[in-house]
Amino acid sequence: MALPKLQRLWLCEAVRLREEHAGLLEDSEANRRAQAAGGDLASRIETRALLLAERDGQRQAQRHWLQGARLALLLLGLLALASGAGLAVAALGDGQTPVNVFWALGSLLGLHLLMLLGWVVGLLFGGGHGAALGRIWLWLSEKLARDSSALHTGPALVLLLRRQRLNRWLVGMAVHGLWLAALSTALLMLLALLSTRRYGFVWETTLLGGDTFVALTQALGALPGLLGFPVPDAATVRASGDSPLPLESARHAWAGWLIGVVVLYGVLPRLLLGLVCLWRWRRGVAQLQLDVDLPGYGLLRERLQPNSERLGVCDAEPAQLYQVQSAAGVDASSGALLVAIELDDRRPWPPVLPKSVSDAGIIDSREQRRQLLDQLTRFPPARLAIACDPRRSPDRGSLALLAELARCAGSTRVWLLQPPPGETLDSERLGDWHKALDQLQLAHHGSSPLTWLETGHD
Repeated sequence: MALPKLQRLWLCEAVRLREEHAGLLEDSEANRRAQAAGGDLASRIETRALLLAERDGQRQAQRHWLQGARLALLLLGLLALASGAGLAVAALGDGQTPVNVFWALGSLLGLHLLMLLGWVVGLLFGGGHGAALGRIWLWLSEKLARDSSALHTGPALVLLLRRQRLNRWLVGMAVHGLWLAALSTALLMLLALLSTRRYGFVWETTLLGGDTFVALTQALGALPGLLGFPVPDAATVRASGDSPLPLESARHAWAGWLIGVVVLYGVLPRLLLGLVCLWRWRRGVAQLQLDVDLPGYGLLRERLQPNSERLGVCDAEPAQLYQVQSAAGVDASSGALLVAIELDDRRPWPPVLPKSVSDAGIIDSREQRRQLLDQLTRFPPARLAIACDPRRSPDRGSLALLAELARCAGSTRVWLLQPPPGETLDSERLGDWHKALDQLQLAHHGSSPLTWLETGHD
């Protein structure tokens, strides 16, 4: 599975949480493939988890969760754009009355500065994962996923990121990105309104003097002034306290000052902080590693790196185990193999085989089954024919073995043997075989597949 590193570790955590709540899954095939893939314990745990996640639907649940997260971010982004436009319109009004510059500035940047201060405090003292917008985004992502298999998907991501302290940077990217969208929209709307309407600017006070507003205006405009934005001089500020000045230069100075303050104290901080969060996020993801010391992974050490292998199945086998995936088969496969399952002693076996076809014998015991599956995992055949006696019922164990064998071969056919002379097949039982094999999507025939095994065609 060519998945990004974060998604692979995310699935490992989801499988670990599931097994922590429900007990170890039936994982004999996944363990066998993980052992065949080799590598250290972390690599084997990851291979096992990816196989189980694909089998049990958690990979599909992860895709649904990611789709929900993107949709949630899109909805919040649209809300941010609408809010930014609304802030600009509310700050300037309809142009019929003078604009109180400090009320307008408070409308544009007041909530932004409070939320920014809250994010910084949370980052320093609370881990940075308590931002309201971030919590809303994660909650909405889970709701939009709408997948019954996604029970552990969201919590697994939160635990994985919190363990590595990456949640603050993920939430930070989302929060600063949404605020950047809102403030950028407000800035564009501000420019559009100031370009198409005539506004007069005033400041009003009952308790404070004019010198206070002069100092405040020049202090706020000092940094924007370094970037080339105009700053009203002291005379313009004092004259604007009674009524809006009719001079065009005064209107331009106030408008440029307002735009500069929004850019410098609104747009730029969010942009810079968003880039910092993105940098820390990418750096943290690159350093992510699977923590094999977690209790759930400690139980897998003997299964994936055993000193001695134990036979037997500890858990009930789920129905999904017996499904042959549409992408079944292996790339590095060669040769042809014939194997039989549970044939009685009265039937002569094997038939005369071409030189290019190998005989794997008759599988009767669990030990023979394990040995054959280990062999096929390491040396998968290009063509595999499985002989079955349709006089027996297609029980769950036989179907499980057929599915496991088929997943270890490039192409598989089931040979439903004809009855010995003097006996007939039960039509109802034969129909059960056909139905079960069709559900497994395995090709089946009542005639000999030796020509197909030898040549690859009929």
